[in-house]
Amino acid sequence: MDLRHLRYFTAVAETCHFGRAAERLHVAQPALSQAIRQLEAELGVTLFNRTTRQVSLTPAGEFLQTEAARILGALDDSLRGVRRIAAGRHGLLRLGLTGTSSFSHLPRIARLLKRELPGVALEIHADLLTPEQCDALRAGTIDLGVLRPPAAGEGIELSLLDEEPLVLAVPADHRLVAEPIIAMADLRAEPFILYDARQSVVNDAVTRACRTAGFVPHREHAAPGTSVLLALVAAGLGVSLAPAGVRSLPLDGVVFRDVADAGSVGLALGRRADEDNPLVNAVVALLTATSGAASVPTEEPA
Repeated sequence: MDLRHLRYFTAVAETCHFGRAAERLHVAQPALSQAIRQLEAELGVTLFNRTTRQVSLTPAGEFLQTEAARILGALDDSLRGVRRIAAGRHGLLRLGLTGTSSFSHLPRIARLLKRELPGVALEIHADLLTPEQCDALRAGTIDLGVLRPPAAGEGIELSLLDEEPLVLAVPADHRLVAEPIIAMADLRAEPFILYDARQSVVNDAVTRACRTAGFVPHREHAAPGTSVLLALVAAGLGVSLAPAGVRSLPLDGVVFRDVADAGSVGLALGRRADEDNPLVNAVVALLTATSGAASVPTEEPA
């Protein structure tokens, strides 16, 4: 059955008038009448009772009108869905997040997508280090990553989301809590709690800040994640420097303080350099437009 004939039939069924239906369809009335006759011949039934004064549906026509509305409605819904997918406005986005970004940035990202791209569903992969996310992007198990530059390996394109200063986490009874200004040199003799990951961008930034201040951090403990790191600080086992997003994880017994010369770490969106998924590209465009993001190098600077 020709869908054009079905649409023609629906117009006549709704108006019960060939002339008005022809005007609605922007076709000549003789062509419309011929199309309806062809449809009736194809089905082997009479769809309309025709007299010189009126046109009305037969029982078969009434049944077809109901079915045609269902079929054409489903077709129109499907076409709209196809267009939304092609425009990157519908589908599943598998999002990887590293460290504290699950707490500091995921709520904003989720709210923004819900408001601007409500047809996008999120599948969250949290607590993935940058190298893990880069491997997952290349393997196609996640579509987009929120990670710490630089990217690990080739084929990953980054767009900067944020530049987070490192902040100091100290036990609530620590001597530095009462200091009006804290500098990296004040931490020279402190035991440090670092992340236990071998390729931690945050650890590298902390070590760099300490060396710039003239000392090497004494690593007292290593934590598998930020929540454990803060728990160790609360227990009085050391101090730690972490991205400012750590403030989103308040914990009794831990005080956060700014450190003027602690430096910062970046946070970026990572995707495959050859990405052609319109959904991923639409989400990246939205998030970068609202963060003032820019492209960042994919390799460690010299």
